[in-house]
Amino acid sequence: MSERVEVLKTYKLYIGGKFSRTESGRYFKGLDAKGNQLANLCRASRKDLRNAVVAADKAQSGWWERSDYNRGQILYRMAENLESRKAEFAGLLQKEAGLSQAKSVSAVEKATDDLVYFAGWCDKYQAVFSSVNPVASSHFNFSIVEPMGIIGAICEDEIGFNEMVILMASAICGGNSMVMLAPKQISVVAQSFAEVLHHSDLPGGVVNILSGYPDELLEHMAGHMEIKAMAYLGLKEDSKVKAKIQELAAENMKRLSFWNGNFADQKRSPFAIEEFMEVKTSWHPIEQIGGAAAAY
Repeated sequence: MSERVEVLKTYKLYIGGKFSRTESGRYFKGLDAKGNQLANLCRASRKDLRNAVVAADKAQSGWWERSDYNRGQILYRMAENLESRKAEFAGLLQKEAGLSQAKSVSAVEKATDDLVYFAGWCDKYQAVFSSVNPVASSHFNFSIVEPMGIIGAICEDEIGFNEMVILMASAICGGNSMVMLAPKQISVVAQSFAEVLHHSDLPGGVVNILSGYPDELLEHMAGHMEIKAMAYLGLKEDSKVKAKIQELAAENMKRLSFWNGNFADQKRSPFAIEEFMEVKTSWHPIEQIGGAAAAY
């Protein structure tokens, strides 16, 4: 008898709450740590990126209009679903990233805890970052933080599962939507995580996960006029890449965040939420009525 050929899964792109094949028809091989083929993965094109931005744009306003408490509920639901699939994700990290069993289990547990952490901040970050400002006139002056809109993210190959989850959770916690190019080294894990998002009541388009090549999509993401902020994740800072992103991002004044090194502990913070928010200040005139101040 001839040797049986294993039927490998083809992982699709996650765009607009749906699992879609790339419009280009291209794919790449997802390899395990030993170089053996683990799966097939769709290779996102510039058109796929544009489709993801359109989906993120449609979803963002509705996501921001939800209550902070409801957004926290949905992030907590993600944690519940990831916890229930802990053994599966730990096994994938062992195969794809070459982590030991202990490290892979720890990585999944930390990612789950990170989702719970940012779920808890959803209805609290406003209290930390908003303020009532003293002014030398007959006005009340308030500053609150609001989402920037669509956040683009490029994850280099060496970025781990924990870092990817922290970036996603901190960005959507405050009402942003996101288009993320997953780390190529853990593309199977990333697209499996898209399945967790899909079954966690997250509205379609809030998070869009692409698989592919950073050098192919980086310029298109950095130069896209509808992406309002961009995060670039890598263990080492590449000055040429950074300069290219800064040049293209200047076209629409994107806010840029460069997350370098082992930043998981540093970014497990409410200040990671603030990185993708902008401050809105309101002035309210005061009218003196019978000796008492009234705002209108």
